[in-house]
Amino acid sequence: MAEVGEVIEGCRLPVLRRNQDNEDEWPLAEILSVKDISGRKLFYVHYIDFNKRLDEWVTHDRLDLKKIQFPKKEAKTPTKNGLPGSRPGSPEREVKRKVEVVSPATPVPSETAPASVFPQNGSARRALAAQPGRKRKSNCLGTDEDSQDSSDGIPSAPRMTGSLVSDRSHDDIVTRMKNIECIELGRHRLKPWYFSPYPQELTALPVLYLCEFCLKYGKSLKCLQRHLTKCDLRHPPGNEIYRKGTISFFEIDGRKNKSYSQNLCLLAKCFLDHKTLYYDTDPFLFYVMTEYDCKGFHIVGYFSKEKESTEDYNVACILTLPPYQRRGYGKLLIEFSYELSKVEGKTGTPEKPLSDLGLLSYRSYWSQTILEILMGLKSESGERPQITINEISEITSIKKEDVISTLQYLNLINYYKGQYILTLSEDIVDGHERAMLKRLLRIDSKCLHFTPKDWSKRGKW
Repeated sequence: MAEVGEVIEGCRLPVLRRNQDNEDEWPLAEILSVKDISGRKLFYVHYIDFNKRLDEWVTHDRLDLKKIQFPKKEAKTPTKNGLPGSRPGSPEREVKRKVEVVSPATPVPSETAPASVFPQNGSARRALAAQPGRKRKSNCLGTDEDSQDSSDGIPSAPRMTGSLVSDRSHDDIVTRMKNIECIELGRHRLKPWYFSPYPQELTALPVLYLCEFCLKYGKSLKCLQRHLTKCDLRHPPGNEIYRKGTISFFEIDGRKNKSYSQNLCLLAKCFLDHKTLYYDTDPFLFYVMTEYDCKGFHIVGYFSKEKESTEDYNVACILTLPPYQRRGYGKLLIEFSYELSKVEGKTGTPEKPLSDLGLLSYRSYWSQTILEILMGLKSESGERPQITINEISEITSIKKEDVISTLQYLNLINYYKGQYILTLSEDIVDGHERAMLKRLLRIDSKCLHFTPKDWSKRGKW
């Protein structure tokens, strides 16, 4: 059996952790870093096939040293044109393109050809649902939390503009490790999930203190208290464009409110793994959702979008802060982004790649929104109601590709007697109705006061 002193970076071995059911398990983990505090060794581990937000520092008694795998010596790096270069499989150089695979039994529908919505006839419905080569999806919400399947539409190369952009340095040893222990934001203490490039001197602190209104950071509670005596803000800077009940949305220009926008990006990076920080916030608008009480407007989440997007992106980054997750706020942010697209008269789509939680939220929103449209269709003169992909896209402002991928994901599209039909099974209808009963937070378009700007006529924003 190996000794604790032999455990080095790159070793793999089972590590004890508690799962969601509070049971002990021993998943395989990789040692990313080792540190010594007062003669006590700590090991930073990444659990293989688990999301990086579960990475943590552990003590030696949680390591199974009997099953340790030492790192293999790397072969010499291949050269290109006689010069040293990255290995062919280097994650920094290679960006895999995900291609949507459509089974032969699932023809891709035309965007303009009308599809009939099939009546609730049990025998015919079952016969259509059982076509070979089709996988049955029993619910609208996705499978595993970390799944990102072929319908993500990930572009062949990530774009490199923006406040938070697609991450090319995924395997950089520094950015793979969480560097902030804890953040105090108003009445909440947040445990960051991922690396964020706050100043180096702040990363050794047990708690990083943030002003919840301007998001400026300080190294101690005393610094924060001194700042609060001078900070006049009780809400995000910018224009309040929506208010209903205690929920408000503020529109913030990344050029006019640069300091706030950059601080927001630093905070967001603690919980977004697929993005990397980029300090030019000028081309971006930030929409911050808040909850109001007697002390002010408290940040719940936000999304950012480009002032001018050539690829119909209506969201660049989107985040609900952990204390407000699983309460319907994520879907409310998504709904608001599409409400803005409706006012702009455009269809939109989120920038890819989506995080695992982002993908789940979007899948759920698209499914519920499209099913709401389909179930609300009325038949005329006994005929089955008809609707085109384009019509669904125009009504919802969801991009056509996302409409098609959602219909395929829900397994609604069938080809029958020369035409496309959408079959709504009882399982789908019942699941949708149950989900909508739980969805209490909705955007009221009457409460939105938003005038879109034509940024192409505004020079450099």
